[in-house]
Parts: sequence; structure tokens; C-alpha cells
Amino acid sequence: MKFLERQTHVPLTDAVEPVDFEEYLITHPPIVESGPLRDLIEFPPDDIEVIYTPRECRTVVQAVPEEGDTDRHVRDCVRSYTEDWAIVNRKYHKLGTGFNPNTLDKQKERQKGLPKQVFEADEMPDNSSYQDDQDDLKRRSMSIDDTPRGSWACSIFDLKNSLPDVLLPHLLDHAPNEEIDRHNEDQRKANRHRELFALHPALDEEEPIERHCVPEVPKEHFGQRLLVKCLSLKFEIEIEPIFASLALYDVKEKKKISENFFFDLNSEQTKAMLRPHIQTAAICTLARSAVFSITYPSQDVFLVIQLEKVLQQGDIGECAEPYMVFKESDAAKNKEKLEKLRGQSEQFCQRLGRYRMPFAWTAIHLMNIVNSAGSLERDTELEMKRKGSWSERRNSSIMGRRSLERTTSGDESCSLTGFRPATLTITNFFKQEGDRLSDEDLYKFLADMRRPSSVLRRLRPITAQLKLDISPAPENPHYCLTPDLVQVKPYPDSRVRPTHEILEFPARDVYVPNTTYRNLLYVNPQSLNFANRQGSARNITVKVQFMNGEDPNNAMPVIFGKSSCADFSKEAYTAVVYHNRSPDFHDEIKIKLPASLSDHHHILFTFYHVSCQQKQNTPLETPVGYTWIPMLQNGRLRTGHFCLPVSLEKPPQSYSVLSPDVPLPGMKWVDNHRGVFNVEVVAVSTIHTQDQYLDKFFALVHALDEHMFPVRIGDMRISENNLEAELKTSIAALNSSQLEPVVRFLHLLLDKLVLLAVRPPVIAGQIVNLGQASFEVMSAIVNRLHKYLDTSQDMHGRNCLLSSYIHYVFRLPSPGGLGGSVHYATMARSAVRPASLNLNRSRSLSNSNPDISGTPTSPDDEVRSIIGSKVRSYCTAKVYATWGSSPGSAPETMQVLFHEELALQWVVSSGSVREGALQQAWFFFELMVKSIIHHLYFTERLESPRKNRFPERFMDDITALVSTIAGDIVSRFQKDLELVERLNSSLAFFLNDLLSVMDRGFVFTLIRSYWKQIYTLQNPTLESLRLDFLRIVCSHEHYVTLNLPCSLLTPPASPSPSVSSATSQSSGFSTHVQDQKIANMFELSVPFREQHFLAGLVLSELSVLLEPENEGMFGLHKKVVSVVHNLLSSHDSDPRYADPEVKARVAMLYLPLIGIIMETLPQLHDFTGGPQGTAAGNGGEDAEADGNSLISQTVAMAIAGTSTSSPISRPSSFLLNSQASRQHGSFSAESSRSLLICLLWVLKNADELVLQKWFTDLSVSQLNRLLDLLYLCVSCFEYKGKKAFERMNSLTFKKSKDMKAKLEEAILGSIGARQEMVRRSRGAFGSQENLRWRKDMTHWRQNSERMDKTRAELEHEALIDGNLATEANLIILDTLEIVVQTVSVTESKESVLGGVLKVLLHSMACNQSALYLQHCFATQRALVSKFPELLFEEETEQCADLCLRLLRSCSSSINTIRAHASASLYLLMRQNFEIGNNFARVKMQVTMSLSSLVGTSQNFNEEFLRRSLKTILTYAEEDLELRETTFPDQVQDLVFNLHMILSDTVKMKEHQEDPEMLIDLMYRIAKGYQTSPDLRLTWLQNMSGKHSERNNHAEAAQCLVHSAALVAEYLSMLEDRKYLPVGCVTFQNISSNVLEESAVSDDVVSPDEEGICSGKYFTEIGLVGLLEQAAASFSLAGMYEAVNEVYKVLIPIHEANRDAKKLATIHGKLQEAFGKIVHQDGKRMFGTYFRVGFYGSKFGDLDEQEFVYKEPAITKLAEISHRLENFYGERFGEDQVEVIKDSNPVDKCKLDPNKAFIQITYVEPYFDTYEMKDRITYFDKNYNLRRFVYCTPFTLDGRAHGDLHEQFKRKTILTTSHAFPYIKTRINIIHKEEIISTPIEVAIEDMQKKTQELAFATHQDPADAKMLQMVLQGSVGTTVNQGPLEVAQVFLSEIPSDPKLYRHHNKLRLCFKDFTKRCEDALRKNKSLIGPDQKEYQRELERNYHRLKEALQPLINRKIPQLYKPVLQVNSHR
Repeated sequence: MKFLERQTHVPLTDAVEPVDFEEYLITHPPIVESGPLRDLIEFPPDDIEVIYTPRECRTVVQAVPEEGDTDRHVRDCVRSYTEDWAIVNRKYHKLGTGFNPNTLDKQKERQKGLPKQVFEADEMPDNSSYQDDQDDLKRRSMSIDDTPRGSWACSIFDLKNSLPDVLLPHLLDHAPNEEIDRHNEDQRKANRHRELFALHPALDEEEPIERHCVPEVPKEHFGQRLLVKCLSLKFEIEIEPIFASLALYDVKEKKKISENFFFDLNSEQTKAMLRPHIQTAAICTLARSAVFSITYPSQDVFLVIQLEKVLQQGDIGECAEPYMVFKESDAAKNKEKLEKLRGQSEQFCQRLGRYRMPFAWTAIHLMNIVNSAGSLERDTELEMKRKGSWSERRNSSIMGRRSLERTTSGDESCSLTGFRPATLTITNFFKQEGDRLSDEDLYKFLADMRRPSSVLRRLRPITAQLKLDISPAPENPHYCLTPDLVQVKPYPDSRVRPTHEILEFPARDVYVPNTTYRNLLYVNPQSLNFANRQGSARNITVKVQFMNGEDPNNAMPVIFGKSSCADFSKEAYTAVVYHNRSPDFHDEIKIKLPASLSDHHHILFTFYHVSCQQKQNTPLETPVGYTWIPMLQNGRLRTGHFCLPVSLEKPPQSYSVLSPDVPLPGMKWVDNHRGVFNVEVVAVSTIHTQDQYLDKFFALVHALDEHMFPVRIGDMRISENNLEAELKTSIAALNSSQLEPVVRFLHLLLDKLVLLAVRPPVIAGQIVNLGQASFEVMSAIVNRLHKYLDTSQDMHGRNCLLSSYIHYVFRLPSPGGLGGSVHYATMARSAVRPASLNLNRSRSLSNSNPDISGTPTSPDDEVRSIIGSKVRSYCTAKVYATWGSSPGSAPETMQVLFHEELALQWVVSSGSVREGALQQAWFFFELMVKSIIHHLYFTERLESPRKNRFPERFMDDITALVSTIAGDIVSRFQKDLELVERLNSSLAFFLNDLLSVMDRGFVFTLIRSYWKQIYTLQNPTLESLRLDFLRIVCSHEHYVTLNLPCSLLTPPASPSPSVSSATSQSSGFSTHVQDQKIANMFELSVPFREQHFLAGLVLSELSVLLEPENEGMFGLHKKVVSVVHNLLSSHDSDPRYADPEVKARVAMLYLPLIGIIMETLPQLHDFTGGPQGTAAGNGGEDAEADGNSLISQTVAMAIAGTSTSSPISRPSSFLLNSQASRQHGSFSAESSRSLLICLLWVLKNADELVLQKWFTDLSVSQLNRLLDLLYLCVSCFEYKGKKAFERMNSLTFKKSKDMKAKLEEAILGSIGARQEMVRRSRGAFGSQENLRWRKDMTHWRQNSERMDKTRAELEHEALIDGNLATEANLIILDTLEIVVQTVSVTESKESVLGGVLKVLLHSMACNQSALYLQHCFATQRALVSKFPELLFEEETEQCADLCLRLLRSCSSSINTIRAHASASLYLLMRQNFEIGNNFARVKMQVTMSLSSLVGTSQNFNEEFLRRSLKTILTYAEEDLELRETTFPDQVQDLVFNLHMILSDTVKMKEHQEDPEMLIDLMYRIAKGYQTSPDLRLTWLQNMSGKHSERNNHAEAAQCLVHSAALVAEYLSMLEDRKYLPVGCVTFQNISSNVLEESAVSDDVVSPDEEGICSGKYFTEIGLVGLLEQAAASFSLAGMYEAVNEVYKVLIPIHEANRDAKKLATIHGKLQEAFGKIVHQDGKRMFGTYFRVGFYGSKFGDLDEQEFVYKEPAITKLAEISHRLENFYGERFGEDQVEVIKDSNPVDKCKLDPNKAFIQITYVEPYFDTYEMKDRITYFDKNYNLRRFVYCTPFTLDGRAHGDLHEQFKRKTILTTSHAFPYIKTRINIIHKEEIISTPIEVAIEDMQKKTQELAFATHQDPADAKMLQMVLQGSVGTTVNQGPLEVAQVFLSEIPSDPKLYRHHNKLRLCFKDFTKRCEDALRKNKSLIGPDQKEYQRELERNYHRLKEALQPLINRKIPQLYKPVLQVNSHR
């Protein structure tokens, strides 16, 4: 049946030569002018655009340098931070499969407004409530026969009074079939759901590989942000202003991790003390709140608060003393002292107000607050104020791998994002120690603070109250200033007190590119050593100034103010440590650097001695030293640690150019020019790279720009001649630069490298090609980033810094060159001056162009503005054209196109460079694509034909590139899978991108060459890579257009029904040309694959991978199926294809899918099997109907091995599947479901005419295969029901991750790198894009995360599922209709109709919505009216099924379903009648169906069925045409009869809970059907089913044997075959009860009559099936002997059929059975029997009935008694039921008439002595039992027990009406006899029993010492009451007076004789068994025995003389 590959020449594994796309479009102009179809033909004109978007600026104004014309580097940097983003926008990109709405939350939106489908399964009441109704029913009526079976009156009365349902209009009109069909179709097609996939849950996949996330916009980096608000600071005394600062420190890293935040909380009047020293305070210095940023939060971060005060006389300790001594509470007492202190302070403020001194400090351990466990230092109390928590985004790209290692380790990982805001009150400060002010000391203190026994705790604190609020910073706080004092948006009002953003000095490197201008310098004086300086220098302060010249007036106002002062000042003073010649400093001076620095800029330090005391003639400050730091050294910024010498006098002229380290002549230095002043200078700058290699590179590039030679770079002078070499080495040296600066200046650096490649500089008259150099270094940089920043990658391994560079920043350099016209000037000096260059020059937009007035901006900006606005003048376009011109025009073309250069460099690269480029291929591919698009966009070529957009050589390079990369994939996949996965997907994305801009035919050939290369090896890993590749390429947004959906494979418009010849039947396709076309459309033919190139590839892959022979590829099923699934679901939701006509075109691309899936039929998951078939709702009747509960006919055939060719028994391939033919691995349920939904999509959307045309050409077997597929679809998409969803939910329903998928991962190792990556990228630092994305992954994600869904979600799921089931089934119905039409047209495929019917019936059997069912019934009616003979003559079994389905629907609770079902049923009778004037067949089938329906269905409502019956009657009454015939009467008879059965079976329903009663009823009903063999059989089977449910296997087997006997009876009448059983008689050995099945006298029912014995069981195969099942049930029951008997009947049949295989099986089973008999000898248990009597009128017709109940083996009396008591107690009320405890005859008169009494007695099987000869084994004694016995002890005076001589015993023997086991578990007792034993007889029995026990224990094998001793002890033990001795003494001591008792006396005597002998044997045996420890015990036993023997001796030996007299003597006496 490989009809897919007929007439193909290219194997499917190979890609065909694709069609030349562009050529095709030109030669095939579109047929339609406009409209949606027209849009399918070509890409939209606005497909791609380049957009310039202004970058978002967080500040109110752009931060840019204030100075005007700055140097080139600064200009470049600023441009790089301010220019717009250049973004390529593919307008329709979001419509590709990567953004398939079916996998996103959009799914939900598309599901809005779905109608709720009504399902009977959901309408059913809950079982609980239903149960109560049942119980009421039970209480109401207990009797089976309220009305005798024949009471028609009552039944008819009910019927007459019920109401019919609405009749369907026009049902009985005669309309032509075509019209009915048309009407049905219109009805069916109305209001259908457009998108099938919107109803289908998305595939459970990792992130789709084809999704490319848009990278994050580059933006400034912030760590986790913390808002600190300073609320108040109060001391015990308030005498002077106090100044505070905050900063963060990391103890572990020993690093200050933020700049200082200065604030003061002094009151206005305290501030007034400083009035003379303070100019007006700028508002920015009044901030009291700050936002800190922490990138690496850890347990080691402290918030340190330092306090300073105005300098005063005395050291810190003295100055702090008053704060420690005075208490606020004593203020009044100390008033005078305080006044005095305040007075002193005022003086100091007046005089020394500009100087500060250190005062106090404290620190807060940040993590304590964040974790708010709150156990803070003892001196800080925490008042927690709960505010909302806040969550924050993590940006992972900042951390390199090095830093990660630390961040993630255990306790280190702290998060500041969501803690509860806290208000802290800090009460204790430590006073500063003058000699311990350095940072080192601070770290020691902080480390010490963490220890519990901190030294600090012992210090005397300064008490104060500082209140702070600490909270996570809000997303966009108002009134914020950046560290450069720029206002951050939103900043509504400039007069409000601002919040400062505090600059972070991250503890470790942060890798984020610069995006804003910032140029700050921090100067930190650390220590000074003036110990060796002569003269007075004790209170030392350092004045810091930033100078741009040597004159004192050159001090620049660039030093940031601290608090309450001007925003910028020209100088800053450090705090003074009193009387210390070598002070430490902790000041931080923050300077705003000018953008361009010159050699004259420097920092000047002036050291002063401050005199604190006011003395005559002493100035306030005396300069005691000078030193300085020049800002530039060799053109680079100087930063770092300096240890500077200090000069004693003012420096001389032009000192600033030199460093103080240079010994200037004639200068005096402190301490002999040794370094005495330590200072650290730190720059935070986005202008200065602070990396020598980068600096050098940028300097050289700018030198090229300036073109002034020679240049000085660093300490080198470079002439023009050695510039080239320098440039190349500096490019190569970029590799040595630090990674952090490289990342920070990444954008600028890459821009410059691109520029050098594109615009080769002219040096010394030569064009220098730097393409290779820049390509190499680019590749190296990209790899470094990838290696060290591997946390910031997306799932394709793209580093997010690089991808955002490409996406936002990269653009082609604008024509204007590196430096405007400079280049050309150089050229002009060169020797050769080609003409073209002049042309270029005149057209270029340079400053020399007279048309443009000289504006201050640079030429590139102008061009950008012109181009940016896309007002593209003729001139610009021209310029571009010349740039890109072909190399012919001049030997040296100036401008190279970047993508061409890149491709060239890449192709020619080798060695490590090539390796590097391969590692990061994605980067170069994406650069190339963006470059191409830019170029096309700006040269307006996007509209030009694609064929001539690119030069030939570029195309060649691309071809070579693709080919070598494919080669790499093949050669490396085993070595480095991670790389290969990345490479593979990069290549695919590249080709996907090229499809948008290049010649598409060319790209197809690239794809084909890739294909060919990858196919060289057959390997699952490669195959998996190829699928990824295909999936990415096919995710193109214009995938459909790329497949030429409108190409001319289409057939002519109206398919003329061709009559296929016999030959074409066999070949599958007829030979006409147009038919060939149809075939081409449905096969993966070469024309198909050429025209629809990509679709062809996808489908070929699918076809190849799903081939069962492809064993190795098994693991890829899910993957390849999901490729197709994704494509289709994406088309489905695509707004461009919403129009049905367009969708049909799209579906045409997938027509071969139908064939492919038909091929896979045997491997699909079998949804029909298992519990799905009988999902909630249709309980058991389905199982019955589909023959699940019994062997179905086809299986039986398969077992019997008969041919299955006859049309009636067309075997369903599923049934075969489930048997042997599943030789290959089958697909998982998930993959199968996906395939089937794809199939349905194609069937739904394809053009119906095309489908019909194709069906016409299919052979019968192929059509049947299609029908089998549809059959499977019905099961697959069956509605599960709300209950199922709730159930799944309660089971914490997780979507079962396909085990197969796990398996395939194991097989393929395909967990591979990509998934690894995906996993990584989702790890701790998943970039935000990823995180955000994950949230909206579809609903299945949440399944596993949140277990219990809300009610609404469950409702929603059920709603979707209901709609999916309805839509799927309607599609199936549509397809069936097409098949039927095909059959009507060809008139040669009638045999297919049976299959159609089968699918229809199957769909009726599943849970269906009312909507679907009404269409389904309409179709079914049409089908029957078109092909009546189909049902009534050929598919007779289907007729039975149909009747069952219709009846089932007639009893539905939903009225539309009932209305349609009754109509269908009525028409069915009518049509049957019209064929032959009676409708015996339908009558028979309906009656049978009703029985099986009522018998098995749990939830079946007779009320509804009654209404339907009434409806049918009404139809009959209204049917005018047939009024004169017998039809109405026949219908009435039938309906009444049905109603009768209904009433009968309703009773059964009442007894649903009482298994015995239920089976009795079923038994009764079955008996009632004695004349109707089919129905009796049905009921026997129902009973068998019920028994099996309750594990009564023996009974189930009996039912089956009875069924078989019944079948045998009728078979023997029908056909006389020697080997078949001769009716019931044959089965007698199996059970004596079988004879009741003998056929009633022949005249009653003849099996030949129409409709009788037509069921599937009345055949030889049916008989075999029944017997096999019976054997199986016997085997389960452990009755192996019966198994043998059953097989005795079977064997002759198989022998006659010469079926060796079956015989082998049977003999195997027999061997097993007999083996088990041997093996289980002595261990077998069959049943326990009880007599149960019911007394009391409450029992209804059970009153005074007695039964024998058969219970499972080892049931105790208490158990059954408990069961029955509970059961009837529940029914009548517990106080109403009593169990009679004894087993004496019951006297009804003495019982309470209002109560119910049950008497239960244990009984044992009873056999006469003669029977015992035959009943030898345990089985014999427990099979075919009819008589049972129980004994009751009594005495004559009425007591139960008395002494030995008065103890009588009554034996009651019961006989039952049938033998056990029977077809039910309780059987009526029909006869009772009693035998009374006299006391001596009782004694004889007892002694016989004892003797037997002894004998058994003695001869037991193996011996059991314990048991033996027990029995012995009971026999010879001394004082056994009523023991043997006493018995002998009572009965044998004297000869009885009554001669009647002589015999008994003698018998007892002999018993004792035997007994003593046995005792002796037992003792002997015991002696041989015991060990030495029991010797004594043995002696004791022997002594006892001898005593007993002596005592018995006289009694035993006394014979009764009368018995021994010779007979003759007696005579002679006479």
C-alpha cells in the first residue's frame, strides 16, 4: 500500500531541485487581481523597514558634556550614547510559527465566546443524589411482582399518559436525496468554529526552538535598589551642628561599595550658627533620602554612618565628653553648663566654620534588616512598619562567570527585592578615635561587630537617636537626581527636596555596556606623614582643587557640594584630627571631570595648619605643603593609588605638566622628597576607558580621522609610515585588554571595527585593507564575551549584550567617511587618481559640498538626519549606489559593503579565526543580515527584483559559507554537540532571514545543499538537528507564500466523475492526466515537492521518520510531528488566512499528510482500547455493545483463523492492530493525537471537490483505511466530561510528560546542549525576556505548577474540550459525507459504506454533544434512505448496533437528542417495513438492544425512554402514507412490548444494590425470553458480566456454558456438522443444569426465520468464543476439572478445522490446568454455603422463602450475617431487622409481624454413602451440589445441650432446585428432610470422628508432631470432660435393656476397639518424632494411655451374647 511513493524518481530522503521562485513569479502572473488570495502570491511590499527609534532617556535632559566642541573621542562616545536605535522591523514576523498564538496566552482570547456544548455525560446527576432516589424506590416497593408479567393494562396506561417529544418537521416528506443532503450540509456548516487548533491544547514542548526573543534594550545598569530615608537625628544635648554621611561597605571584599551620601538633619537655628561660612544652599544638597544600588548583595554589606562636627579645640574624646555625660532629662539642672558649651560652640563656628573634625560613627548590618529577623545589634531597636512588598527584575547580563561563582553559593545569595520596609532607630554611636580613622580600621571594627562579644560593645557609647526608613526602592521614584545631579523622570517640581541616586562602586566587575555620559572623579586622601617635617604642623587639613591652569584663579568649580551648601565649589577641605602630625583621612571628594582634558588639568593639594586657639597675629591657616597630580599622562587619564612627595613651597611655573615625583631644581621637599601623602583617585567615566589597549586603539583611529602626522600616542611618536603597522598591532592587541572596559565600550568598539572594515583608510597614499584584522578581533571579542558571560545567554547561546548591539546599535556607517573629506584629500595626494573617486567626492555629503550650509554638526549627523527621516534625496541614493558599485569601476573602491566584506573574510578565514567565527556564527550571520537590510533599505532596493540585488561574488561566498558550515555540522556532531546545535540553529535563522531579502530560489538551493550534506549519514542526532533546522526555516512569516500555494498543480475546476477502470482500481490511481494531477496533489510526488518546496521537505521528513522500518528514528516521532503540528496551528490562527478560500489553498500544501497518516495507521496509539471507550456517561452498555465484555467477532475470527474476507465481517484494523500486526513500535498517545488533529485540520480546510476527486481514485482498501483513521479520531477526541477533569484535577493532575519523550532523550542523548542552555538561561539569572516569556507559556505549564485549578478553570477546560470534540466529530461527519458522495458517484465502492456506518455508529457510542448528535442522526437517516439494503441485508450486525445506539439516545436526558433519535428509530422501522412489509429484523434488534441497554446501563432513565416510545407511537399515528397497512399496529405492538420489558427492568434497577436479588431478576427476565434465543443469550451474558464484576467466576463461567449450550441447540438445528456439540446434552458433564437450555419444541421458533438467531454468537465462531471464555472463567475460579470438560467440547471443533495452532494452545492450557490440580492439592477452596430464611411481610415476595447462598471460600457465619443484617437494616431501618440466632424451625406466629427476621445457618454439602464412591477428590465433593446438611443439637426437655445420655441431634438435609455452581449464587430450597440421632448414635459419630482424626494425624505426610500431640492429648489426656472414657462408661457399662439398641451398643464397642488401637499407633508415631526434651511428656502420655486402656478393657471386651448366637440355635430353642 505504499501509494505515496509511486512514480517518484527522487527518494523522499533527498531534497528535490526547487523551483526557481523569482522566475516562477514572473512567468505565472497571478490569476486574481486583488484580495486575500492575491496576498498569498507575493510578500507584502511593506514587509521590512528600518526604524529609527529615539532611545528612552531616564533623565529629564540628556546627560552630555557642557563644553562645546570637544575632541573626537568624546564626540563619538556621546553620539554612541545619544543616537537613535536603528531597528530592523519585519512587520509580519510575529505571524511566524515562533510566535504561534496557540502556544501563548492568546489561546485564551481566541477561545472567548465559545458556545457551551451540551453533553449528556455532564447533565447526569451526581451519583450521590441519584442514589437517594434509588433508595426511596427500594423502600417503596420490594416485591418483584407488583404487577404480574402479563399485566398489559398498567403498562399501557403509563404509556398513554406520557408526553411525546417535539416531532421533527418534514420528516415524512418525500424529498430527493440531493436536497436532503444539501439541507443537512447547510445545517452542519452553519456556525462552525473557524479555528480547530484554538480548541486543541498546545504541545507540551520546551520553548519553541524557532522563537528568537527580541533582546533587552541596552540600558544603564542598576543592582538591587534600596531606598534609605533619614528622618531625624537627636542627641541628649543640642549645642552645635552635626553633619552626617552614609555609605555602604563590603567587609569581605574590603571595599567601599558606594559613594558617600551627605545629609544634615540640623534645625534651622543650629544651621544659623554657620551663617558666615555658607553661601545659599543649593536644593540638591538638601536631600535626606538616597537610593543605593547593590549588584552583589551579601551577608557582608554594612551601612556605615559617620558624623562630623565643626572643628574645635581639643581632641575628639574631649569634644565628645559632654554628649556622653549630660542626659536630656537633666537639662534644667545643667542649664548653666549647657549655656556655656553653646557659647563656646558659637565661637568655634564663627571662627573655624569651614573646617570639620571627625566625631562619631555607627554601622548597620544590612542583611539583618532585610531578613528582618530583626535580631539587630543590641543598640538598635527595630520598629517594623509593614508596607507593601515590591518585586524587582534581575538583570543577569552584568555578572561574569567569575562573579557568579560567588553570588550563588549558599548563604551568600541574598536578595533585597521583597523585604518588608523597616523603620530603624539607632540609639548608640561610637566615638571616632583619632588614630583609627583609616578604612583598614573601619573593616576591623565592622568584622568585629559581627562577633557576639564585640570589643565595641564594651566601649562607652554616645547616646543619640537616628531614625532611618529602609525599604526596597520603588520602580520609578519621583524627584530623583542621578549621581551627576541630573533630574530623573518623573520630576514634577524642581522646588521639592530631592532624593539622591548614590553611585555604586560594585564589589566585583559588572559587565554592561555604557549607555549614558558620565565623567566623575573621586579623590580620597588617605594619610599624611609629617612626623619628619620641621616646624609647627599639627591640626592639618588638605585643601583639594581641580585646576585647568597654574594661576589660583584657574581652580574649576567642579567639586560636588556635600550638604546644605552650594552644588559645586572650587575647593574642598579634609576633616582635621586635633594635634596629629600624621593624620589619617576618610574624606571623599567628588569631582565632575571636564569632557576634554588638556595637559594643564591637574588636582592641586594644599596642606594647611589650622590654629584652633585665637592668638594675636596668628593667621587662621598656615600653608605647610603642596603637591599635585597631573590628570593626563601620555594622553591617558591618571587614576589609582599615589604616594606623593610634598613640597614645602609653592610649586614653580609650569609645574602642572610634570609629576611631583620629578625632582624639580631648587625646590624644598618634606622628608627628602620621599612619598609622604597617600591618596587614591578613582574615575567613573564613560569617556575614559582606563585600559591602555583600548585607549591606544581609539587614539589611533582618531589620529586617522584628524590626519595630522606625526601623532603622539602614549610615549610614542608615530609617523604616517608606521601608522599601518601600529594600527594593525593595536587591533590585534585589543585581545589583551581587560574584559570589563571592553564590555563597557562594546558599542563604540564594534562600531569602529565595522568602520575600519567598511571604509579602508588611506595611509601614505595606500588604501589599507583592515577587513581581516577587524574580523579576527571581532571574532575574538565575541568569543571572550561568550565564554566569561555565559549566564547572559538565551537558549540559542546568543550573548544578550551582543544581540542587543546588533538589534539596536549596529548600522552601516553613513557615507561621509571616518572624517568627512579628509580621506579624499589624502587620495588627491596619491599618485593614481581614478576618475570615479572624484565623482564620489563631489556627491558625498561632506563639508565641502556647496549645497549644504556649514552646520556645526558633523557630516555623518547630517546624513543621518536626512536618511533618518527617509526623505531620501536623489543625491543620497546615488551616493550609496556608487559605494556599492561593482569592482570594475576602479581598482580601489572606497566603500566596501559590510556584509560582502564579512562574508568574504569569513569564507577565507582559517585556523583559530575560523574556529572563533564558527563558535559564534550567529553573531556574524545576524550582522550580515542587518547590514544587507540596511543597504537595501537605504538604496531603495527593497522594491527592486531580487535577482539583481547582490553581486555574483557575494552569492558565491554565501553558498560556500553554507556549504562549509553544513560540512562542519556533519563532521563535528559527535565531538561537540553543543557547538553543532548552536551552529545548526544559527544557520537556519540566517537562511530564514535571507528568505526575506534575497533571491528565494537561491536560498532554496542553499537549503537543498544543506539537506544533501546532512543526509550523508543516517543518524538520529543529525536527523534531530535537521528537524530543528527545518523548523526554524519554516517558521518564516511568509512560509505559505514561499510554498507557492497557488501553483498549477490544481485540477480543473469541476471534477467530472470518471469511471475508473478495473486496473486503476488496483493501482490506486487512474491514468488520466487530470487524475494524475490529483494524485500529485495528494502524493509526495516530485512536482509537488518542487512547487511546494518547504512543505515538501516537512512532509517528506514526516513520512520518512514515521516509517516503521526506521527503527533508529523512533525517538524523533514527537519532534517531527510537532513540526507539522506547529505549522498548521500557526496557519490556523493567522489572520491573513482567515478567509475559507485562502485556507483551502493553504490546506492544499498538506494534502499528502492524509496519505502519510493513513500509512502510519498500524502504529498509531490505539485510543479505542482501554477505558476511554467507556468514559463516564455511557457506563457499561457501551462495553457490551462493542463487545468489549466478550470476545468480539473479529477477534474470534482471528482466533479461529477463518478467512475474514466476507463483507459482513470486515475486520477493523484496530482489532487486528491490537493483535499481532503491531510489529513495530507504536507512537505515543501525544504524538498520535497531534497527527490526528493535523489530519482533521486538513480535512476541514481542504477543498471538498478536491477531496472527493481523490477519494474517487482511491482503492477500496485505501478508503477503508481512511475510515479506520476516522474511527480512531472519534475515540481520540472524545469528550472526557467535566467529571473527568475534576477527577484529574483532584489527582493533582500533571500533564504526563510523555515517557517516550524521556526515552528518546535517553536514546538520542538529545538532551543536548540546547536544552542545557534553555535550562541554564532559566536558572538563577534567566534574563528577563526569558522570565517574562515563561509566564505566558500556555496553560499546560500551570498544570504542573498549581495543582488545584479553580472551578472556573475546570469549567473552561471542559468547555474547550466539549467544543473540540464537537468540531472534530463534525469534521469527521463532513468527511464521511464526502465518502458517501464518492460512492454514489462511482457506484463501485458499495463495500465502503459498511465502514462509513461503522464510524458513524462508533461516534454515536462515544460521549457526544447534542449539537453533533443531531447532525449525526440526520446523516444516518440520509444514509439509510439512500442505501436501505445496506443495513437490512448486508451489515446486519451494524443494524443491531444502530438500534442499540438509537435506543440509548432515546433515553437521553436532553430533548433534542431524544427528538432526533426517535425520528431516526421510527424511520428505521418504516424503511425496514417498506422493504418487506414487516420489520421483524428491527423489531428483534430493538427488543434485544433494549434488554442489553437496561440490563447494563447504570444511569438509565426510563422516564425519558417512555417519552421517546410515545414519540414513535405519535409518528406512527400521524404517518398518512402507511395508515392502511399493518404498520401502525405492528409499531404499537412493538412499543407496548418494549414498554413491558422496560417496566420489568426498572425493577432491576431498584435492586441494583442487592446483588442476589438483581441476579434473580435478570434470571427471571432471561427465563421470560425462553422463546427468544437471542435475548436469552443477551441476558445470560449480562448475568455473566455482573458475576465477573463481583468475582463470582464460577457463576460467570456457568452463564457462559449455558449460553454456549443455547447456541449449540440452535446450531444443531441449522446445520448438521458431526464435530459440533449435539445441543445441550453434550454439556451435561460440565453442569447438570444445562438441560434447561434445550430448545423448546421446534414449532415455537425456527432459527431460519428472519431476524432470529442472527446475532454474532449464533455461529461456529461465536460458539468457540463463548467456550473459550467459559474455560477462562473456570480457570479463574480455580475449577480446573471443568476447564477440561469445556475443552472436550472445543477440541473436536478445532480438530475438524485442522487448527493446530489453537489445539496447541488448548493443550497448553490443559497442561496448566492439570498441573494446578496437582500443585494445589489440599489447598483448594471453592465456596462456603449458608441456609438463609426470610420471615416477615416486609420482605414482600421473599417472605418465608428459604435459599442456599453460596459465599466465597472461608466466609464466617458472622460475615454473612453482618452483611445481610446491614443491607436489610439500611433498607427497612436498623431497628426493624433481626437475625434469628438459632437454627431451630421458625414458628411464624410467634414473630413480631412488623419486623423482618433473617435466619442464617452454616450448611455443608451432603452425600449419601453410595455417592461417596464417585466423589473422591475435593473438586468432586464441591461441584454439582444439590444437597446440604446442617445439625441441631437438642434434648427432649427443650434445652439445646444436656448430659451425654440425653443429648439428641437433628440432621436437616436440604435439596435445592439446581446444582451449585449455577448461573446464580443463591438457589431456592425445594425439599427438606430431617433425621434424628439418639444419644448413643451421637456418641458413635463422635467416636468415629475422633478415630478418624487420630488416623489422619498419624499417617499424615509429612508428619506434623504438633497436630499429632494435640489430637493425642484430646484422646488420652487424663481429665477430658465427656472424654472417651466417660462416653464408654455411660453407654457401654451395661447392656441396654432395649434390644433395638443392641446394634448401636456393639457398634460403639467396636469403635472403642478401633480407637484404642489408633491411640497406640499414634503414640508409637509420636515417639519416633520427639526430641530428647519431650521424653518425659511421652512417658506421661503413655502412662495415661495405659490407664485409659485398662479402664476400657472390661467395657470393650463385653460382647452382647444375643448378637452372637448362631441363628440355628435360636430355632432349636423354639
